[in-house]
Amino acid sequence: MDERYSRNLPAVSAEEQAVLARRRVLVAGCGGLGGYLIEYLARMGVGEITAVDGDLFEPSNLNRQLLAVPSLLRTSKVRAAARRAGEVNPSVKFRAVEAFLAPHNADALVRGQDLVLDALDNIPARLLLEDACAAAGVTIVHGAVRGWSIQAAIIPPGSGVLHSIYGSAAAPDEKSALPFTPPFCAAVQAAEAVKLLCGRPSALEGRLLLADLGWTDWSVFPL
Repeated sequence: MDERYSRNLPAVSAEEQAVLARRRVLVAGCGGLGGYLIEYLARMGVGEITAVDGDLFEPSNLNRQLLAVPSLLRTSKVRAAARRAGEVNPSVKFRAVEAFLAPHNADALVRGQDLVLDALDNIPARLLLEDACAAAGVTIVHGAVRGWSIQAAIIPPGSGVLHSIYGSAAAPDEKSALPFTPPFCAAVQAAEAVKLLCGRPSALEGRLLLADLGWTDWSVFPL
């Protein structure tokens, strides 16, 4: 057992830690949620992380994105994620895909993954991701933030949950995201991801978590 993981024990067992080292995940998006997800998964020792994002850092990212610093403005988010992951845990195999999730690449990106983490910021990409995961039989750990609030859910392949939530929704006019909502949401997603990757049940399967940090309110609804 690598000493770097000693504080993971016994919250996860040595056997589960070894399982994590063999798992492959896709993180779709390297912004507010994605940067923290990659950080958490790399520190947990997930063996292979693929990250996809074609975006560049801009000044509005500086308030909340772990990877965003002034010196990296107008540079690639996914390349910054690759550098960070390599610094945090060189034993993790990190694949950086500098492209936006799109119909021509979604199926190939999802295929062969043990789990997909949704860190996207727009509805069409989320629906495309759900369709690709349904075809590949891969579960999604969904997360989204706005203002003081987060939502998270486990999306089994073929369930159509994201289409039910977003299928008739218009893009929101209000796009605020405070510094503490992305790491909070990513922590929930990462915790559920680790449980699933280790073979444990997730309490969010078939349920939607809504949390409002402004009101310190936490609710879980059946889907």
